[in-house]
Amino acid sequence: MSQDREPASGLLVRVATLLPGLGVARRYRRSWLRHDLAAGLALTGILVPAGMAYAEASGLPAIVGLYATIVPLLAYALVGPSRLLMLGPDSSLVPLVLVALAPFAALSPEAVLPAAALLALLVGVLIAGAGAARLGFLADLLSTPARIGFLAGIALIILASQLPRLLGFSVSGDGPVDRIGQLLAGIAEGRTDPASLAVGLLSLAVILGVRLLRPSLPGVLIAVAGATLLSALLDLAGRTGIAVVGPLPQGLPAFAPPAITPGEIASLLPAAVGIALVTAADTVLLSRTFGARHREPADPNRELVALGVANVATGLFGGYPVSSSASRTAVAESAGIRSQLAGVIGALAIVLLITLAPGLLAALPVPTLAAVVIAAAITIADPGAFLRLWRVRPGELALAVAAFLGVILLGVIEGIFLAVVLSLLAFLRRAWWPHDAILGRATGVKGYHDLHFYPDAKRIPGLVLYRFDAPLLFFNAESFRERVLSQVRRTEPAARWVVIAAEPITDIDTTAAESLEELIRELDGLGVTLAFAELKDPVKGRLRAYGTMERIGEERCFPTVGTAVDAYLAATGETWVDWEDAARTGAS
Repeated sequence: MSQDREPASGLLVRVATLLPGLGVARRYRRSWLRHDLAAGLALTGILVPAGMAYAEASGLPAIVGLYATIVPLLAYALVGPSRLLMLGPDSSLVPLVLVALAPFAALSPEAVLPAAALLALLVGVLIAGAGAARLGFLADLLSTPARIGFLAGIALIILASQLPRLLGFSVSGDGPVDRIGQLLAGIAEGRTDPASLAVGLLSLAVILGVRLLRPSLPGVLIAVAGATLLSALLDLAGRTGIAVVGPLPQGLPAFAPPAITPGEIASLLPAAVGIALVTAADTVLLSRTFGARHREPADPNRELVALGVANVATGLFGGYPVSSSASRTAVAESAGIRSQLAGVIGALAIVLLITLAPGLLAALPVPTLAAVVIAAAITIADPGAFLRLWRVRPGELALAVAAFLGVILLGVIEGIFLAVVLSLLAFLRRAWWPHDAILGRATGVKGYHDLHFYPDAKRIPGLVLYRFDAPLLFFNAESFRERVLSQVRRTEPAARWVVIAAEPITDIDTTAAESLEELIRELDGLGVTLAFAELKDPVKGRLRAYGTMERIGEERCFPTVGTAVDAYLAATGETWVDWEDAARTGAS
């Protein structure tokens, strides 16, 4: 009997691993239901207007935003590992999707919807593939400064695209600079519609005011419900000509896989890669943040697989790319969410809306939707982050500004890749020219410390205690060799030993090993001995494999800097007394 149960038990474990939602359902507690119900209904108030607004801002019908909200929520509830994370259309993806679909919109309005679905499929396959290959760490390629600049650029592009809708006119252009120019020209020419402006500003004021004064209240829902009610009662569309959403198509998202051709894949793939990187970075960061807050371990690879599955699902049901959402996740958290069931409840509430009452939001003014997107853009732009970088690390401020300008001047997709390249170059620059230090003995602290931070620390005559704060690799090996020789030549009295404090050196490649052997030959010519302290065992193993350890000598590798100093004093007969040790010995 027990042997029969074990395979079934093992199968259940595997199913629960692949489909965490089923595992949650098996152990669901009745006491959770009221919390999940409240969270799901609270989410609906944001999911509906946000989904519609982001879809229209992306150049898609509002109903597509609702389809892209329903399907990912249901898919993530089944495969998502986090009980908190909420997926759906996101403001940060608006310009990326808009740029990706622009060629199809120019070709034919009918080509946009299948192209959007294919884009979601490509994004989903890329993200799920990265997660399955355990490449979750690649989401970290978008460094924080680059991400700050990138999102600020995205926010400006969103503002440039949505302000005309709030003002009641339209603009077209090849890029954000052109659109901003047309926006300013339209304002100067008096094309602003007073009714649209009034409704848009009032909606924006309500959203931002509630966010500032009573963040626990659903400001977006209040603004949307109020504007819709006002528009219907006053017949704003008929009396003033203000644009409204109109009745939504009645029905559920249908299974409709888009046609896939090599040409369309080639056209959409660069945008899909960019969207995949942004959504992956956001999702991994968000899962870590909320996971740490609730003491739940985050698994980036499983999150990526779930995000990929959600995008594939929405692509198969007429949606477009989605991401995790910090604002919707925060709403669910504040409403007391207990499980993924809250997302299911939110999705089902939207289903009831579009099947039973598709005309409920027919009078919703388009300027109000623009206000919803603008409020989100204001959220993702963080001007204070630029000031913080300027105060703490000006070099990273330059990286953020470069990423911002890349998005604005080169384009959204190009800006993503520029931000990634700049992040990698910043890392290479720090590894190429890392901080290094000459160490000395300071009063009142144990060990040997950087003379730059301890200027009163005393050096041991004839000994160069040198620390290089990076792995030794092909691109910095020559710099390391030159720095060591420079320190040897300037040391007074003349250097007799060089001890490398090697704790920060976590790796040495073959190029660096060759450079190290060259350094040993040059030091031998100067009559100087090279030794290492605190060299890690894996690095020692590499040096033995390269044959470099034979040139260094096992006896010249010491466990601590202190033992290396003792060996130097014993070998050279240098008369130097560690006053701190002497004081402790005398006291004892």
